[in-house]
Amino acid sequence: MTENYYLQVNDLNKNFGGISALSGINIEINNNDFIGLIGPNGSGKTTLINYISNYLRKKKIGFLKIREPGGNKNSEIIRKLILNKKSKFNAFTDLMLYFAARSENIEKVIKKNFKKKIILMDRFTDSTIAYQHYGMGLNKNLIENINRNLLNNIKADLVFLNIVNMNNLKKRLKLRRNKNRYDNFKINFYNKVQKGFLSIAKNKPSYVIVDSNKALEENKKKVLDKIIKLIK
Repeated sequence: MTENYYLQVNDLNKNFGGISALSGINIEINNNDFIGLIGPNGSGKTTLINYISNYLRKKKIGFLKIREPGGNKNSEIIRKLILNKKSKFNAFTDLMLYFAARSENIEKVIKKNFKKKIILMDRFTDSTIAYQHYGMGLNKNLIENINRNLLNNIKADLVFLNIVNMNNLKKRLKLRRNKNRYDNFKINFYNKVQKGFLSIAKNKPSYVIVDSNKALEENKKKVLDKIIKLIK
């Protein structure tokens, strides 16, 4: 177990409208780690990344929080196109827009900061595979090949995969005030996306499953025991 960590969170819980978003989460993050947070819409990613960000900010620890799509000026312009509820792109156009935003992010932001400070990444390459391949049916090899060329050996040290019961997901998305285009798919789409995420994470020690299904009164401490082994 490492003792040189920058962030330690014990038994984190978050509740929205009586619905648990996170339950019993324990986290340790060290200097210069690249942390990915993935999962379907409504699975608690934003809650977790905001908690970590606020903690690091209070402790005056340098970090960079990036969202996808988005993260820099050009990527945020592309984000607006992708998520606008009036946009009616086909699946392949969506994919290319995501890659365009990621390319801008990697070249102008991530490469300059990789292994120089903590990076918190709200969605990344796995999200494209889960949404565009498992959810929309686009070619997986194509997606992986483009990702590989864009990344050039950049990869996350640790990935939190948030999972959620589809009934809870539906309720959470219904509570959202500002819905985007990706908040309005049918529930079967999110189910396929989540199964895709689980398939991606299977047997990979750098992936930690965050169960966000438990009701607040049923919260139990859940030690994500693989985290410490991954952070040095």
